[in-house]
Amino acid sequence: MDFQLDPQLRRDTVFVCAMPRCDVLLMDDARFAWLVLVPRMPGLSELFDLEPADQSAVMREAAIAGRTLKSLTGATKINIGALGNVVRQLHIHVVARKESDPAWPGPVWGFGTREPYISRFREGMRLKLAEALGGPT
Repeated sequence: MDFQLDPQLRRDTVFVCAMPRCDVLLMDDARFAWLVLVPRMPGLSELFDLEPADQSAVMREAAIAGRTLKSLTGATKINIGALGNVVRQLHIHVVARKESDPAWPGPVWGFGTREPYISRFREGMRLKLAEALGGPT
């Protein structure tokens, strides 16, 4: 079985770069600086589906993504979570939060209506993140 990105993730995100174990995606919602990391391994739905070495590597990549997002956005807090109630494919949300964001202090999941980036701003954000993460774009 080959790795394929879930269609919902494909619709809602834009590819940023590839890290060693995960593809990094930017959620196309200008209200929040929000990354989604997807391990490039087929058939995963839970963190415990990963082999122990892959679990550690994926969590390191999530930490790197969080640190990078915090540095680039000046976020107060970084939320990292793997929910998967709508999209079953294992994916990890990395969300930069500030007291001024529209969902603060509640969760971003299911809050209001997604507001896609204007294309030039989305591309600028994507390139800035790709450069900071050092991954191939």
